[in-house]
Amino acid sequence: MGATVKITRADHTGAELRALSGRCSDGAQVRRMLALALVLDGRPRSEAAALNGMDRQTLCDWVHRYNAAGIEGLKSRKSPGREPFLTQDQKAELHELVIKGPDPAIDKVVRWRCVDLQAEVARRWSVDVHESTIGKWLGQLGLTRLQPRPVHPKKDAEAEATFKKTSPAWYGPRSSAPRPAHR
Repeated sequence: MGATVKITRADHTGAELRALSGRCSDGAQVRRMLALALVLDGRPRSEAAALNGMDRQTLCDWVHRYNAAGIEGLKSRKSPGREPFLTQDQKAELHELVIKGPDPAIDKVVRWRCVDLQAEVARRWSVDVHESTIGKWLGQLGLTRLQPRPVHPKKDAEAEATFKKTSPAWYGPRSSAPRPAHR
């Protein structure tokens, strides 16, 4: 049998730890608190660890964290993760870029597609990401990947209006008035 683990913090007794574990919503923290309660009651660390689904070394590590930080030290910690590819300022600049739209003379496109934005992000900030990541960023920025159909730069608005007025197939916007019947 292993020697008992020395808990130097005297904030709680074994019974108090059990009572606190009943009010805790984090299952892993509850398991740790119950293991420490057994140790405070004088049980060997191998037995306390086995009853709570961990090995002796893991229990020893939790005892050290409890001695250092108390109940808060028994909480599960979330990993910080990796650094984001773009800073908040760069994402704000990307948002403005998308809202403004491309300049056909400079950007050689008439509308932004994810693949076009992918190339622009790589050019501006030297960040190579997948096309789907661009789509996720657009969603985070409150934008959509769907865009209106581009307008041809040589479009003649007057010719379009004339066509709509003179074409028998064009009935204009829908209204409550009945449409003529086709035979």
